[in-house]
Amino acid sequence: MPPRPRPRPRVAVVVFPGSNCEQDVAYALNWLGLDSAYVWHGDHSLDGFGAVVLPGGFSYGDYLRCGAIARFSPIMDAVTRFARAGRPVLGICNGFQILAEAHLLPGALLRNAGLKFICRDVALRVEARCDWLDAPTGSVLHLPINHNEGNFVCDSATLDDLRADDRVIVRYCDEEGRTDGVSAPNGALDNIAGITNAARNVFGLMPHPERAVDPTVGGSDGQLVFQSLLQQFTQEVF
Repeated sequence: MPPRPRPRPRVAVVVFPGSNCEQDVAYALNWLGLDSAYVWHGDHSLDGFGAVVLPGGFSYGDYLRCGAIARFSPIMDAVTRFARAGRPVLGICNGFQILAEAHLLPGALLRNAGLKFICRDVALRVEARCDWLDAPTGSVLHLPINHNEGNFVCDSATLDDLRADDRVIVRYCDEEGRTDGVSAPNGALDNIAGITNAARNVFGLMPHPERAVDPTVGGSDGQLVFQSLLQQFTQEVF
C-alpha cells in the first residue's frame, strides 16, 4: 500500500475587522502550492500552522494609529508566542504596522511624506536575507505599494542596530538599484521598505508581494517571498 501523502503545513492568514487583503494573500499562497486558512482576530490559538501572515488593510479603521488597536486583539498573544518561538511571521503593509505596534519589530510607520495616499509600483533593492526572502543581495524587485502610512521612522540607535545587523531587508531604489539620491515615495527613513527582527523570522514590509505572484494579474517578483517559505516547508524545517 503506497504511503499516504503527508499534509502540507498550513499558513494562517489573520483577519482583523477592516482587513482587505486577506483574500489576495490566500490566493497567492494557494497559487504557489501552500495551504492557507483564515484565522479570526478573536481566536486564541495558532495550533497546526507553520507560518503566519498579517495582511494589509485598515484594521479597526486605522483609528488612533494604524495597527494600534489590532495589536491588542486576542490572536496577537498567539502571534507573539509564535514569533518568539522562532516561527515565521510576515506582516504586509497594515500587518507591518501591527508588528511594529506589538513591538515584534522596531520603529513606527507614520503618515506618508506629502500626506497623500500612494498606490503604484516601486523598485526595491534586496539588501539582506531573512526567513521570508532569500533573493540575491543587490537584486531589484518590483512590487506595488498601497498605503497612507508607510513612512518608517526610528531613533538613531535603532537605525544603527538595523544597519549593523543587516536587518534592513529591502530599500526603495531606482530601476538600477541605486538608493543614493533617491527619495522613498513615502519619506521612509534610509529608504527602508522592509525589516526583520534579530532572529530573522519576523519580516515586515510595506509593499504587497501577494499582488505580484500570478503573472496574469501583474508581475511575479512577489513569488520570491512566498517561495522561500515553500522551500522551508519542503525541507521539513517545521
